[in-house]
Amino acid sequence: LPLDLEVKLQNNDIAFHIHHLVESIPHEAFEPFLRNEGCPAYHPRMMLKIILCAYTQSIFSGRKIEALLKDSIRMMWLAQGYEPSYRTINRFRIQPEVKDLIRQCFVQFRCQLIEAKLIDQEAIFIDGTKIEANANKFTFVWKKNIEKYHQNLIEKSNQLYNELLESEIIPEIQRESDEQLSLEELAQLVQKVDDVVTEYDKQIETSSDVLERKALRNKRKYPKQLRKQLIDFVLRKQKYERDFEIFGTRNSYSKTDSDATFMRMKDDYMQNGQLKAGYNVQIATEGQYTLAYSIYTNPTDTRTLIPFLDEIEQHYFELPKHIVADAGYGSEQNFHDILSNRKREALITYSMYLKEQKKKYKQNIFNPDNWKYDEETDTYTCPNQKRLEFQYYSVRNDRTGFQRKLKIYECEDCSGCPFRSSCTKAKEGNNRKLMVNEKWEQQKEYVRAKLSEEKTSAIYRRRKIDVEPVFGFLKANLRFTRFSVRGKSKVENEMGLALMAVNLRKFTA
Repeated sequence: LPLDLEVKLQNNDIAFHIHHLVESIPHEAFEPFLRNEGCPAYHPRMMLKIILCAYTQSIFSGRKIEALLKDSIRMMWLAQGYEPSYRTINRFRIQPEVKDLIRQCFVQFRCQLIEAKLIDQEAIFIDGTKIEANANKFTFVWKKNIEKYHQNLIEKSNQLYNELLESEIIPEIQRESDEQLSLEELAQLVQKVDDVVTEYDKQIETSSDVLERKALRNKRKYPKQLRKQLIDFVLRKQKYERDFEIFGTRNSYSKTDSDATFMRMKDDYMQNGQLKAGYNVQIATEGQYTLAYSIYTNPTDTRTLIPFLDEIEQHYFELPKHIVADAGYGSEQNFHDILSNRKREALITYSMYLKEQKKKYKQNIFNPDNWKYDEETDTYTCPNQKRLEFQYYSVRNDRTGFQRKLKIYECEDCSGCPFRSSCTKAKEGNNRKLMVNEKWEQQKEYVRAKLSEEKTSAIYRRRKIDVEPVFGFLKANLRFTRFSVRGKSKVENEMGLALMAVNLRKFTA
């Protein structure tokens, strides 16, 4: 009779929690894995269980997971006697369909937490960390360099085209733009020069006169050199266009993992930071449990908040009343999105919040925030008792296309002011100008008011002890500090498995 391995496991073993979590996922989620042809596959439930179990034991290698199936009782019980090879394990965990399974795991796990009353659904705490990609540190490609090389190529190709016309080697071609030759136009030039070289080849073959052949070979030499140069231009142009396609909105990428961006990692003891290829991992937590996650290729947290909240609403759960994050997420666009579009409360500080609380900031007479403002006349009064009057509105767009409306004020007269050197950097003869963003000032006032209330300030104070420990559990306890797969879709699957492993370890403990 087969051994009943369940009796060998302790009552509160992590294997039981993994089993119950995966079994709670609806059957519909596994339908994309069903196949009618070929050899019967291992059931995705079983595969998900053994991979999750291995991740909870800090084992991320396919070969080590295969070895664990032969000598770990909990792995044998979860696999029910099956022993999939490391190839099968590795193929399964990088499948695009597994992403939906992992999302279902997070949804079901959140339901378990609500049933156990471990979370109150009052707020979510959002933060991000950078995790190193499985890429070589010295395979960087920088956007500024490619732009410089591309501009250099444009100048050289235009110069070469003009040389071809002056030498009357080829006739003038119809161009899309006078600024640069397109890839198709460069290929057309190669063909035309090649035709010229071919014509010379035919003349040399048909000629029997030695001197004439020598003269033809001399004439052919220059077009052959130009053809070689043009072919090189075509190859370089193709490479640069491919590079720009990979960059998108990023400033760099790695050759070994083109989805990874070079980011500053705080991975040494001095917290100096090193530029390494990595991914920006965003998580939403409550009660030190990860409820949702997402991966981004841009290093700044400010631009990840809105797409992350969209993803939470679309795939995970409805947003609670309070959304809590640190100053790295504080921007006018983010506040506008949460307060106006989503109708939620944003407990998010901004970069100057802590500095504004200090005595030195409040007593600085040259700080416009401390200047007297008259609402009736819409004027500010500077330390020299001169008035700054409203001049005009200015609209500025940032890189994402978000518009900021600014009010521009100008001092009536700065000439002969004793405070000029401390108050303004404007050139002599120009007056001090002041830019005021009314909407941003209202948002900052809203944040200050919310964080001075007892209830909301208590929720905000929980941020550090709620979301930060999860990264500590992930990196220090689980020892997950570097991805073992390449490509954003595969990295998303691995990150989900690692975060769920952290959740299960905490839940079991």
